[in-house]
Amino acid sequence: MLVATPALQFDRKEYTQEVLLHLYQGLLKPRLIEEKMLILLRQGKVSKWFSGIGQEAISVGSTLALEADEYILPLHRNLGVFTGRNVPLDQLFAQWQGKTTGFTKGRDRSFHFGTNEHHIVGMISHLGPQLAVADGIALADLLDKNPKVTLVYSGDGGASEGDFHEALNVAAVWQLPVIFMIENNGYGLSTPSREQFRFGSFVDKGPAYGMEAVQVDGNNVLAVYDTVRRLAEDMRQNPRPVLVEALTFRMRGHEEASGTKYVPQELFEEWTKKDPVTTYEQWLLREGILDEEAKMRFRETIKREIEEGLRVADAVPMPTANVAEEIADMYRPFAAPAHEPAENAPQTDKRYVDAISDALRQSMERFPELVLMGQDIADYGGVFKITDGFVAQFGKERVRNTPLCESAILGAGLGLSIKKKKAMVEMQFADFVTCGFNQIVNNLAKSHYRWGQNADVVVRMPTGAGSAAGPFHSQSNEAWFVHTPGLKVVFPSNPYDAKGLLNAAIEDPNPIMYFEHKLLYRSVSGPVPDEYYTVPIGKAKLVREGDTLSIITYGLGVHWATRLAEEMDLDADILDLRTLLPWDEEAVRQTVEKTGRVLLLHEDTLTGGLGGEIAAWIAEHCFEHLDGPVQRVASLDTAIPFSPPLEQAFLPQQRLRERVERLLAY
Repeated sequence: MLVATPALQFDRKEYTQEVLLHLYQGLLKPRLIEEKMLILLRQGKVSKWFSGIGQEAISVGSTLALEADEYILPLHRNLGVFTGRNVPLDQLFAQWQGKTTGFTKGRDRSFHFGTNEHHIVGMISHLGPQLAVADGIALADLLDKNPKVTLVYSGDGGASEGDFHEALNVAAVWQLPVIFMIENNGYGLSTPSREQFRFGSFVDKGPAYGMEAVQVDGNNVLAVYDTVRRLAEDMRQNPRPVLVEALTFRMRGHEEASGTKYVPQELFEEWTKKDPVTTYEQWLLREGILDEEAKMRFRETIKREIEEGLRVADAVPMPTANVAEEIADMYRPFAAPAHEPAENAPQTDKRYVDAISDALRQSMERFPELVLMGQDIADYGGVFKITDGFVAQFGKERVRNTPLCESAILGAGLGLSIKKKKAMVEMQFADFVTCGFNQIVNNLAKSHYRWGQNADVVVRMPTGAGSAAGPFHSQSNEAWFVHTPGLKVVFPSNPYDAKGLLNAAIEDPNPIMYFEHKLLYRSVSGPVPDEYYTVPIGKAKLVREGDTLSIITYGLGVHWATRLAEEMDLDADILDLRTLLPWDEEAVRQTVEKTGRVLLLHEDTLTGGLGGEIAAWIAEHCFEHLDGPVQRVASLDTAIPFSPPLEQAFLPQQRLRERVERLLAY
């Protein structure tokens, strides 16, 4: 448990009166705003409030210590970051009220937003993911030889999350100029530190990661300012991460509804003596740096600013939902340019795996801001050798081996996007994406909808069964991501599409899950143009035409369906979806209306698979054109077994013929 010292000792060092008073105003503003917000909360004019009273010195001191264009990633209790960066109060108040003039158009609350204008990236409720985003921002600065630091906050409770470990580990390995500010207030909501961790101090953690760690009195604004300023000056010239533990105390509940009954009263009495605002104010008065007249003038000026901000925010009506706008804002608008190969363009017969490699290489040449990240992708060339030789051409700065930190690397991809770079993250196997699932579905996918920041990240997903690799290297997990608005999901079935769709995915500024079937890597070949080209995302392709049956599929299913059609001499349409989110509704409609009999085929398990969604859509929109029930063929609703005979029974191709025959019998 934290124990407060009786009083604070301020050392002004060489700081001018102007700096000292600037820090005072910086402290006073969030405190006065908080006092007003607590009144509005009781009046029902604000729905929720996470109080930072007692902790202001950390956010104020550290924010004012940085340069204005250095990014800060705050949490719930860091109002001083926003006021320190001069964020307009009417916009802040509108944000808290859920108004359209806030930073998220009413779509998110409190400090769950960012503003590139003020170089702030707000949090999501999961806390830990933002640490990795800071890594990505710092990496972009490092790549651009831009001498800047990035500051990111974590609470002592949030530091128990795996994201904390991953972000610090990556920052240390890559020597990223990130200040990890740990606000240690002794509690994670109601859970005291002794039930969160067994070490004595967070500074013990730094050396284990190979980084410097310092401790500072988090209630002493001058000490925080001096510590962060000194570190930042050195880190700009000698890039590296530093962990800073700021000891402090939260004087109110985790949020107002939770109260503080779980905190011993004597702790409040001790820490009241160290209130960061009153202790600093009293010191300034004693030193003659501040007088009573100036103190009241500062307070009145800030109060007038608060009242004016509230007046403007209150006058804005609550939002009226525009469904079209809500749907459109899930994605960064992007008019994909057409890059079609010339009619007589040279072609080479390429394997599926080589077409993917070709696309990556040409995209790296086309986009100097593109960074590749993944396990073993550098000198080793990746486990499937897709990036073999890339280091020699592009260097290790842009072709980066990563620690086994999927979440941190995906978060770093968002950080790179914030600095207007592109990222390709390779999952060694699609199964391993679960280790970074939160970053994808809650950070990358929702970022543009929440505050207009796109995630220019392509996640390559080697997927699928058929090679007797067992339950953890063979899953088809595309349906997890098709369910997530804000993502796009691509799944090519052949070398031509593999190259064109990957190029298109990298061009697209939105987060894209790019699935590539491992069994196709070296088993399928075809003519592929040598030049750069794209295949449009969201467009299906009719790979075989017929009149009596439609098989709608993607990935390896295209080859199963084509083989069966040849064996049975089927008069069938075979529609390759190619893109699963968004999938091509018009192409589906056309083939259903044409044949009247539909079979949906995919390698993914039956329950919850994409086939069920498309079947429901067909029933809703094309029912009058059907001549029989929509059929689905998919893998068993089990985990994927290892033994080849069991795996073959799991996969759908042996059930495909029987379902086709049943459908043709209608």
